[in-house]
Amino acid sequence: MVLSRNSIVRARDVMQQNVVTIDGMATAKEAAQKMRANKVSSLLVDKRHVDDAWGIVAVQDLVRGVLINDRIPEEVNVYEVMRKPVITVPADMDIRYVARLLYRANIRRAPVEEMGKLVGMITLSSLILDNDFF
Repeated sequence: MVLSRNSIVRARDVMQQNVVTIDGMATAKEAAQKMRANKVSSLLVDKRHVDDAWGIVAVQDLVRGVLINDRIPEEVNVYEVMRKPVITVPADMDIRYVARLLYRANIRRAPVEEMGKLVGMITLSSLILDNDFF
């Protein structure tokens, strides 16, 4: 995507559309296997009900919650190591504001929602690596 100074690039323009999810009751081992199979470094943890918040589990969470603490991956549930709630980004948000939000919140990725529905995932690296912004 080639950007001009006059064009507004939105989250939907740079987000990754294939979001991989997992149930919070799955094990850390299952999460790691799913990450490997889908070649992703994080999984969105499914909501339990409509009023619930999304969770997220990343490679760093598995390292911190399982490896460093010398726990058995088959005995650790995703909900024990995930982060929740997750900051979400509106699909029509300008990427300049997305970048600022992610940076200030000290997070690397956020789910993208449109009209209450999950439509993608945006990462700091997708803002830079997947665009001709620089």
